[in-house]
Amino acid sequence: MTPLSSIAMSAYTDLVRLLKDDALSGVEGKPTLKERGDKAYWYAARRVGTEMRFIYIGEDSDETRARIDRIEELRATAKDRQAERSRLVRLLRAEGMTPIDRATGSILSAMAAAGTFRLGGTIVGTNAFRLYEGELGIRLPIGGMANTGDIDIAQFEKLSVALQDQVDPGLAETFSALKFDPLPALDQGRTWRWAQGGSGQLVEFLTPAFGDETIRDLPALGVSAQGLNYLNFLIAEPIHAAAIYRSGVLVQVPRPERYAIHKLIIADRRRDGAGSLKSAKDREQAAFLIEAMAEDRPDDLARAYATAMEVGPRWREHIGNSLKRMPDTRGMLDSLGA
Repeated sequence: MTPLSSIAMSAYTDLVRLLKDDALSGVEGKPTLKERGDKAYWYAARRVGTEMRFIYIGEDSDETRARIDRIEELRATAKDRQAERSRLVRLLRAEGMTPIDRATGSILSAMAAAGTFRLGGTIVGTNAFRLYEGELGIRLPIGGMANTGDIDIAQFEKLSVALQDQVDPGLAETFSALKFDPLPALDQGRTWRWAQGGSGQLVEFLTPAFGDETIRDLPALGVSAQGLNYLNFLIAEPIHAAAIYRSGVLVQVPRPERYAIHKLIIADRRRDGAGSLKSAKDREQAAFLIEAMAEDRPDDLARAYATAMEVGPRWREHIGNSLKRMPDTRGMLDSLGA
């Protein structure tokens, strides 16, 4: 594995921080804290006509509160941050960090502008894997395990309902402007996939299922989504990442250790069989991330592995079946408890 330079690591960290600052400074309204169940969320409240509009900022945390305390300063320095972000992206490219291709970058940028990631949308699948370079400080392999034409976005259904905010403009409008067409679905009127003519790009929306893998609605994103079992483990506790496109795009991805363990489950669960090319790609990605994290983040990896193994026998069976084909990876995971 080839590590990124300390210069690149520092620049990437700064870029993510500046993008988070911009995400808050661009929201108009007075910061307001709302409690929903056992959690609290920050909104920007502003009057639109005779009604109050509440725009979701983020879950309550020390980091969010610190940014809210500096909100006027952040708004005043927006132009300076734009210039600094552009400089950091140029530096990261010069240091060899892999940029997002133009087609994917334009889609992610448009979805970010509409609020997809602000409202809890999380990139999953290979496009998430490609965004771990800066987070883990290593160059990703160029080849089969990092190639994809799909953009998969997942969100918790309960979160989508609880937020009581929506993307603006709507994602159907956003995709139409980018020449994407909705793909027909068996369930009329519930679209969860869009395809771009000519490019082969496909955008799909997913949500965790706990039994029947049916189509569900995600009101915050204004789309429907395919329910998938085991997805709840993947998108719990997501992190921010910077896509290297233009002056950077702030997105949300799963924690890399959860991504790696989830891939072990999915590789064995593929409908086309554990010996398929997709399953082989799942195992390749898992092996790469596990090797990287066993060295640099063994505690995070051990925690994710233990959490998945404790869920139940079906989870252990899927993970075990994949690891039978991956003796080196099994050895790394077994050594974490030593």
